[in-house]
Amino acid sequence: MKLLGGLCLAFVLAAPPSAVLAEEYRLGVMDKLRIRVAEWQTAEGVVRDWSAVSGDYSIGADGALSLPFIGQLPADGRTSAELAQDIGEKMQILFGLKDLPSASVEIAEYRPVYLSGEVQTPGAYPYAPGLTVLKAVSLSGGLKRGEPGQRFARDFLRSEGEAAVQLAERNRLLIRRARISAEMSGTGDIVMPKELGSSDEARAILESEKALMVSREKRLRLQLTALADLKSLLNNEVESLGKKSETQTRQLELVQGDLSKVDSLAEKGLAISSRRLALEQRTADLQAALLDIDTSSLKAKQDINKAAQDETNLQNDWDAQLAQDLQNTEQELDTLTLKLGTSRDLMSEALMQSADAAVLKGGMRADNIGYSILRTVKGKAEQIRATETTPVLPGDVVKVELDLKTQ
Repeated sequence: MKLLGGLCLAFVLAAPPSAVLAEEYRLGVMDKLRIRVAEWQTAEGVVRDWSAVSGDYSIGADGALSLPFIGQLPADGRTSAELAQDIGEKMQILFGLKDLPSASVEIAEYRPVYLSGEVQTPGAYPYAPGLTVLKAVSLSGGLKRGEPGQRFARDFLRSEGEAAVQLAERNRLLIRRARISAEMSGTGDIVMPKELGSSDEARAILESEKALMVSREKRLRLQLTALADLKSLLNNEVESLGKKSETQTRQLELVQGDLSKVDSLAEKGLAISSRRLALEQRTADLQAALLDIDTSSLKAKQDINKAAQDETNLQNDWDAQLAQDLQNTEQELDTLTLKLGTSRDLMSEALMQSADAAVLKGGMRADNIGYSILRTVKGKAEQIRATETTPVLPGDVVKVELDLKTQ
């Protein structure tokens, strides 16, 4: 009987920043994707890693993604889930695979946003989830102003934008920490941190972390179940081999009894030598079969022990990764708290200096700042009026117009 080999498992415990927009985000030209492909081979009970296809890729100017073996795949306007499903199906057809490969498509880097108009440094800047017009302007160094009061106001806006980005990142880390704590305690639910209250942004991040926790828990349970099934199958095999050994042993005892009788008759000259030789050959065959059964049973028991060790290692690796993630999150929170304090101090200083300079030179009024976003939707460019809190999407062009007047 052919024995099942050990089960090789791979478990990814980290989730990318793009998880927040994964469900609704549509891919576009210049998006950089991280693709991983693996195949669960049911017959062998192992996971095959398609490293030749896995890697980091960019969506080209034609809106297509070029992959080894598969070739060109349309990607522009599709979700990462749709693209992942397409990759798995293409590979199954191309290689004639029995099992559908599992492909994961993560956004490694969004296509950039562009700042133009009256900003300090126009150009392209990396996109990050949660980006607003104010945050985008802060990336370019703030508004371009020449007068002293305007320069201090620009410093204030830059510090304000940096503080807003840091505060959003801090909120995300607080909820991540709550999610890791829930996973470590096994409660199955994430408690909203008291510092965040019940804002829409916090609820959105919380729902994203809940979805991530459910996905991670499901993946772990599937792998633990696979190991449990393997141990159950091996135990059944050991039991079957035990019964077979008992049957063979009884047959050996009967043959050995017959051989003993033949030997007694042979001594009296009443049995032929061919009969004795056949019984001796039968005895040898049964002894060899018993030895094979014992060897197979021992191998199955070794595989059971290995599967049990894999199960223990999987759980230990899960716990260790959670502890490491919690430690890293705490360190990032400490760093962000310091940066946030510095940004607020700079805001206070710039505000006071700007107020002093405005007495001499005249200041800028907020209603003199105009924002607009140029966005391509279904191949057509649209211009959208915006405010400081308007969300910015990858590929957007943020245009800033100023009509500076003295008070």
